[in-house]
Amino acid sequence: MPNIPAPELTAYIEAILRGAGVPQHKAAIAAEALVAANLRGVDSHGVHLIPYYVEQLLAGGVDPLANGRIVSEDGCSMTFDGEGSIGHWVAETCCGHAIRLARTHGIGMVVARESHHFGAAAFWAQKISAAGQIGIVMCNASAIVPPWQGKAGRVGTNPICMALPGPWLLDMATTTVAANKIFKAFLNGDPEIPGGWAFDAEGVPTTNTDKAYHGMLMPLGGYKGSGLGMMVEILCGVLSGGAMSTEVGGTRSKGKRPRNSQMYLAIDIARFMPVEEFTERVEKLVWMVKSAPPAPGYDEVLVAGDPEWRIQADRLNTGIPIPNSTWEELRKAAAQVGVPAPAMAEGR
Repeated sequence: MPNIPAPELTAYIEAILRGAGVPQHKAAIAAEALVAANLRGVDSHGVHLIPYYVEQLLAGGVDPLANGRIVSEDGCSMTFDGEGSIGHWVAETCCGHAIRLARTHGIGMVVARESHHFGAAAFWAQKISAAGQIGIVMCNASAIVPPWQGKAGRVGTNPICMALPGPWLLDMATTTVAANKIFKAFLNGDPEIPGGWAFDAEGVPTTNTDKAYHGMLMPLGGYKGSGLGMMVEILCGVLSGGAMSTEVGGTRSKGKRPRNSQMYLAIDIARFMPVEEFTERVEKLVWMVKSAPPAPGYDEVLVAGDPEWRIQADRLNTGIPIPNSTWEELRKAAAQVGVPAPAMAEGR
């Protein structure tokens, strides 16, 4: 298993995307976003997705040359059509618009349609928080989650993310786990997954990785997660006028365009209080929560963002571990588009 320094891995991923026809400026932001997920330990949304992206790009399911267009802008609200472009570029564009609208109006909300997978939502919410605003990002996904009491997929993992200036960052699927955790377990040959993650194809809970891979994900907290998934679908797919539910493709869908819908909300903190005061209050709140005595079996209380920031600090020093199976798939995808693997990784 090679450990790749983040800058070298980013350059490799960017080169693969460029080989697949993605312009340099779009390939750069996509590579940065994917490697950022690996740095945070969110490997399910990292560079292992590249072979699927390349497959879609070469098959014409994603248009790397499309830039997207503003459909409408009215006050703090915007509807954006991604025109089937690579999702990271759509997200980069929409975050910029949301930040701009929030600076002008106090709040900026952009809904996007006809996009593509954009990686981890946290990367985009943090783009907004870096501007001194609260960022809330959501997106719909391929329908691999059954509704409560159903046994056929009707919504996606439909993540919800919130980032802000301060030591707290929430990025969660509305399922027990993100779909890519099961896909990763399947590709790595893991025979079992934890209970509560997935159903088999008949809607029966399973811990068998193969059955889960060919089955469906469990909503988070039963009917509550099912409701949250619908909420995301409404704010993204319904409100944008884009694809929703079974109309949405996915990174692994063949012969079906991704057509993801997304929502980007920016809140200008300075309209309420100075950003510095807000950050201090968040830090105080986090301290109050973490001051609770740990429950039996735990050494400390953590809040959203803590585990990922710790992993990031370590991986910035030691490099990003890439499983051999993932590395081999990356090499195959690179070879498809005429890109050699980095020499430093080949010798490990």
